[in-house]
Amino acid sequence: MTILIEQPDHYGSDVEVKTVPINEKELVLEGGFLIPQTNSFGHTFRDYDAESERQEGVENFYRKNHIYQSVDFVKKMREEYGKLNRVEMSIWECCELLNEVVDESDPDLDEPQIEHLLQTAEAIRKDYPNEDWLHLTGLIHDLGKVLLLPSFGGLPQWAVVGDTFPVGCRFDKSIVHHRYFKENPDYNKSTYNTKYGIYSEKCGLDNVMMSWGHDDYMYLVAKENNTTLPSAALFIIRYHSFYALHREGAYKHLMNDEDVENLKWLHIFNKYDLYSKSKVRIDVEKVKPYYLSLIEKYFPAKLKW
Repeated sequence: MTILIEQPDHYGSDVEVKTVPINEKELVLEGGFLIPQTNSFGHTFRDYDAESERQEGVENFYRKNHIYQSVDFVKKMREEYGKLNRVEMSIWECCELLNEVVDESDPDLDEPQIEHLLQTAEAIRKDYPNEDWLHLTGLIHDLGKVLLLPSFGGLPQWAVVGDTFPVGCRFDKSIVHHRYFKENPDYNKSTYNTKYGIYSEKCGLDNVMMSWGHDDYMYLVAKENNTTLPSAALFIIRYHSFYALHREGAYKHLMNDEDVENLKWLHIFNKYDLYSKSKVRIDVEKVKPYYLSLIEKYFPAKLKW
């Protein structure tokens, strides 16, 4: 069964679309992982203008996302979910919960998320065999999507998935479907609609509020449960959907020196996260022992979520 979150009818459906072409120089990654030139639907990756069976849903999603992701909303979500009082479970138990989740914001894939996690992790493992922390990061980077499940509050898709961006400062025009920010309550607030907003030069992205979703939630879960993963892993988890930064180069004025170093790893990771999406199935039972060993190395047996 696929979990689909119903939205009230008063949300609009018209959106502005943006197409991002593939860089042909990036079609083969380090170690030989071959990047497919088309996604599961036969279109180029992150092509929001493609005539796809999922196009309308993706477009509707981004309009809602840009209207409702405000400073007040993010503060409310971080306060509520930062308590980590929903459940105690292991990382692998959380992976299994994703079997029934499909990301409506993703124009490239309609498979259960556990498939994408393992596709990403295994592709990285092939090319970077000695970076076990990066393999595990590939496995867990989307676990925050459990926010869609009723036991985690059943948040609407626009509050869980999709591209992320800072709130509390001007919405950069490189963000996909930018024009719908005009309906966001923060758009015309003088405190928030400047280049820096409530932030300062090189303040560090850790001090920046990001739009709420699975990225920030999993970041909080990992950090507060005292993971021993390196800072680059936490950076990847929190910012892997921050395409305005790692694809368009926006918001770099907010980065500190540590962010600059960690961004290098995010650039590596993103190619696998995006381009490993396919209909090729992974033998879960075959790879499970390896990932269980990494989970034991970097996380406690049970985590608070």
